[in-house]
Amino acid sequence: MKTSQLDLRELLEFKPNGGTMSFLGRRTYLSDMFSHGLLRENVQSIVGIDTARTLITRTAFIRGWLVAEQIKRKMPEVWAEASEGKLGPMLCSMFGFGEVLSSHRTDGTSGEPLIETYFISSYEAEQQLYLVGQSQDVVCWEQAGFASGYASHVQQRTVYFIETQCQAKGDCHCHFIGNYLEQWGDEISPFLPFYKGISHDNIQQEIQKTLKTDDCFSRNFNTGFDSSSLSHASRSGYPMCYSYAMQKLLGMAINVAKVPTSVLITGESGVGKEKLVNYIYSHSERSDRPLLAVNCAAISETLIDSELFGHVKGAFTGAETNKIGLFESANGGTIFLDEVGEISLAMQAKLLRVIQEKQIRRVGDNCVKDVDVRIISATNIDLAAAVKAGKFRQDLYYRLNVIELTIPPLRNRYEDILPLARFFLEDFNIKLQRKITSFNYKTADLLLSYDWPGNIRQLANTIERAVVLSTGPQIMPEDLPEEFHKNISKASVDNGIKPLMTIEKNYIISVLDTLNNNKTLAAKKLGISLATLYRKLKEYDM
Repeated sequence: MKTSQLDLRELLEFKPNGGTMSFLGRRTYLSDMFSHGLLRENVQSIVGIDTARTLITRTAFIRGWLVAEQIKRKMPEVWAEASEGKLGPMLCSMFGFGEVLSSHRTDGTSGEPLIETYFISSYEAEQQLYLVGQSQDVVCWEQAGFASGYASHVQQRTVYFIETQCQAKGDCHCHFIGNYLEQWGDEISPFLPFYKGISHDNIQQEIQKTLKTDDCFSRNFNTGFDSSSLSHASRSGYPMCYSYAMQKLLGMAINVAKVPTSVLITGESGVGKEKLVNYIYSHSERSDRPLLAVNCAAISETLIDSELFGHVKGAFTGAETNKIGLFESANGGTIFLDEVGEISLAMQAKLLRVIQEKQIRRVGDNCVKDVDVRIISATNIDLAAAVKAGKFRQDLYYRLNVIELTIPPLRNRYEDILPLARFFLEDFNIKLQRKITSFNYKTADLLLSYDWPGNIRQLANTIERAVVLSTGPQIMPEDLPEEFHKNISKASVDNGIKPLMTIEKNYIISVLDTLNNNKTLAAKKLGISLATLYRKLKEYDM
């Protein structure tokens, strides 16, 4: 999983009915801002502002350092991107500190700050204004300490943040600057007492016991879910597409929808061709008229003529009444010819005439009827190749293929996998009356590393299976089919070429994490001896 794909729903695990919850496997608890603000105000009144600020800053420093450690242990692929500077602000937002306006990162040695970030909606500033009133000084002590601890772990050097502007003072935003301790000038002096010497070098010794304790709790919380379904936000249009390829495709589809031009939709089986047809239809000027679909591969050669164009009574054995065909029924609207490549050459000739003349004739009838029908067709075969092979008429191909929209396979739409999975999860929660909250981050990694030969249809089936099998509250790796565990991670050079030892190390960490640190099973899956695995872990200082 990449930093850009992080979502709080995969990182936060909880029972819908309460009791226990965790962030990345480390137990946490929920606290509202008002209660937190009252606690902070009471601590200040008892021990004084300076002591309270020191306690809050140091505790937050440790918390930020531990969060970084948890990311490093649990999500090595995300951790590899941590120094790029996007992960830290994202985590601050996920923890509810506030909303990031902008964040800029440098090497910290060129005279510019290592990190400079602007926030709004700071919860600490909000509580100050609500409980006390406007402050004479900055008040986001916890956020500064959290950012310092996190950044210190990422940089492996002590980093201190100071807040220079604060909404609690009446500023329009909260402004934080982070620098290596040794790079700060005199401006850090007033803030040093609040850190009280806490640093990257001494924090690991200070919380060694915590680091040795695996406080991840089991997935089965003995939870009894009730049968009431989750609220379901209404959706319209095409579901959850963030990839550039799909955004571009949908932009083309919107333009195509406005005109009655024939459209050919191509793509592998299961990519969602029918969904795109409905999307085009719903945005067209014909959306108030019928949309009729026919699967050309599912109708026999003897019946498809009658199905498309209708027949009159007595036209053939069994034709006991007149029948209106799909073209006539769809007059003024749209007809969708699915699997159009399966139509016989004889039927192709009839279809071509209908498109050219805009007239149909029922089987057994001498009269023709005018029809105004927009044709959208779809296929998962290469029609151009079928034309060359003599299996599809070239003139019909060009009539149908005025505009071709090709839906990319899911494996080429990496950014869409998790949004679609979340979409289906909520959908099946409602249909199956379950309360699965999210995907465990390990499960999300497996979904991302799979090749999806069955595309979106396979994804939907996979999520439905997982919802049925899961004991909750999250979809866990073992809820996925066996083939997902045969492809634990796939090589990537998205972030540049890495040393082979680094790739091996990250892969082994990923395997151990997926198998809940079961070294015996991991060694078996990796095809190495247990002794070799331990030797490698020792080499990695793990």
